[in-house]
Amino acid sequence: MKIDTGIHMKGGVITERDTDLCTIRIRLPAGQATIDQLRGIAAIVKRYGAGTVHCTTRQTIEIPHVPATKLKKIERALIKNGTPIGSEKDEIVNIIACPGTDRCKFANINTIDLAQRIDAKLFGKEMPVKMRIAISGCPNACTSPMLNEIGIIGRVLPVRKEGMCTGCGTCTNYCKESAIRVKRGVCVLDPEKCVQCGVCIRSCPYGIIQAEHRHYLVTVGGRRGRHPRIGRELVEIEDANDVITVVDRIVNWVYRRAWSGRLLSDQMDEIRFEAFRKEISETVLRK
Repeated sequence: MKIDTGIHMKGGVITERDTDLCTIRIRLPAGQATIDQLRGIAAIVKRYGAGTVHCTTRQTIEIPHVPATKLKKIERALIKNGTPIGSEKDEIVNIIACPGTDRCKFANINTIDLAQRIDAKLFGKEMPVKMRIAISGCPNACTSPMLNEIGIIGRVLPVRKEGMCTGCGTCTNYCKESAIRVKRGVCVLDPEKCVQCGVCIRSCPYGIIQAEHRHYLVTVGGRRGRHPRIGRELVEIEDANDVITVVDRIVNWVYRRAWSGRLLSDQMDEIRFEAFRKEISETVLRK
């Protein structure tokens, strides 16, 4: 049996228990696919697969039980369909995002556009470690950004207009963190408890609580798995273009300094994360 080893070694080609078969993971940034692409995937699965697909936790689709002899043909078909073979090895894998401001009433940022822009710039880049990037439109963190090597969270700092609060208490009822209380007829925010989700801003019936600082929180070094770890906060950024620049710099930093064979979260101190954080913060602040 002659197998195209080049295609077989692609990150999105996963050898199954039966080594004559492969699972094909496709590239779907932020889990977005058109109706025509879904029809195309269905036709490809019918022709080259076993009639089923698997939806992964990274918002993409896997085609299981593909004979290794059909790899070249399925690769061409997936490229033509606009859903090429994806990635799952020591690379930048499929970038995930919640619906963001396109649909979610809790979101503070446009997550899908950001995910697609990062994907276009960085997807599939070979790395010493696997790099997972997750974007969440708010601190509800539905995509678990802080459990990824790079996490991005949309946040907003609320501020009350001085002298205008009626003390109705609506914001205190909506705040899940008990970060707001009514004191002497006005709402008072406890910054130590506030997670900057922005719910109080949208809940205020009089528009008295407003957004003072809408931004992206970027974290680095999180992980899932048998020993999960929360990523470390790197920087707060106000502009989406700067987020892409910072993510690119994180990737370059990991590429140059990280060791293969170990998770990024296990070597953050060795590769001098604190020095990198200081460098990034100074760069963003200078701008």
